Amino acid sequence: MASSKAGLVSIVLLRFLTLAALAASIVVLFLDKLTLSDGSKLTFKDIIAYRYVLATAAVGFVYTIIQIPFAIYHAIKEKRVFKNQFLPEFDFYADKMVAFLLATGIGAGFALTFELKKFVKDFLDSLKNLGIPGVDESDSAINNFLDKALFATGLLFLGFLCMAVLSIFSSINRIKTNSSYSKSNRGCFN
Repeated sequence: MASSKAGLVSIVLLRFLTLAALAASIVVLFLDKLTLSDGSKLTFKDIIAYRYVLATAAVGFVYTIIQIPFAIYHAIKEKRVFKNQFLPEFDFYADKMVAFLLATGIGAGFALTFELKKFVKDFLDSLKNLGIPGVDESDSAINNFLDKALFATGLLFLGFLCMAVLSIFSSINRIKTNSSYSKSNRGCFN
């Protein structure tokens, strides 16, 4: 399927969808800011796990930008830019590596956000029980900050899903290319 015209167009569309999801994840995370009632500010830069989420999204974004022209050429011409095995092999390994990298970013983002939400809720509940004023405003602001980080991680997850499907397509393309390449270039042992 991946070598048919529809399969090649699907690969291009998945690359663009991956690019859009990763770009949106970067933008949402970059714009996520928290200002508390005492004037203290917090951004994604202050939390190492969110910096890692942004870094994985950025690596995936750059990789996808590089892959799009090759995918478009392959879809239009129905042949590769290079006639040897380099691009199918590269796609096979690189798509998997980037997908796994995105998965680690997703794990870091989701795990930290869920743990912070639980910790902040328990902490703010104890402050409310002590009768400290302004806790509700802080609770709302912190939850908004964490919800945006959760949304950015969700967009990263969408990019990962697209990259995982692309990884399957690159596996199929590699198998088809290797079998046709070996049939046409028989060595002395075949």
